[in-house]
Amino acid sequence: MDTETPVVLIDIRDGESAKASHIKGAISIPGDQLAAAKDRFPSIKSAPVILYGDDTAAAEKYFSVVRGWGYKNATVLKGGFAGWQKASLPTATGETATDIVYVPKPKAGSVPAEMFAKAIETKDENVVILDVRTDEEAEEGMIAGAIAIPAEEVTERISELPKDKKVYIHCSTGIRAEMAFISLKEKGIDASFLDANIKVAQGGKYEITANE
Repeated sequence: MDTETPVVLIDIRDGESAKASHIKGAISIPGDQLAAAKDRFPSIKSAPVILYGDDTAAAEKYFSVVRGWGYKNATVLKGGFAGWQKASLPTATGETATDIVYVPKPKAGSVPAEMFAKAIETKDENVVILDVRTDEEAEEGMIAGAIAIPAEEVTERISELPKDKKVYIHCSTGIRAEMAFISLKEKGIDASFLDANIKVAQGGKYEITANE
């Protein structure tokens, strides 16, 4: 709540209890109605889903239901609402929101896919694309004009990067690109990374899809 990190917070207590007092931002879905509410949950399976009931055990029996839907970041609020109140943490009263809305917060240092693609399509002279996939992956297809340096070699080959341009880094999933971003940032390089899946074919044709 302090960092405003997007989460899906579900109050599984009965509706009257939730109306009387709940954690700010929670959606009231009583446990016995949870299964029927599956279609209301985000399409992005990486969304962090937090369930809470009166106590820990009350939510734990519904945890496997949500995790079974593919939400790998589903968790249970330890201590439940009773623990929240005991810790004197902020609560709200009245009806909770009815729609589950999840808008992921971009990772620090990431570049929007649209901006990444625009730099390629317009051949932006102020941007260089750094491909940190393996040499074998790069041989299967590279973005035109990109510099290929495997992620594990970025630090020792930093001299190959222009110091007067913005560096957009990509791999195939964003994981290695983020690691390379951290290394370059520590060296004072103006860099950003693509936090998405990208496939590059021969001739430089590419396809970007969001991480799930």
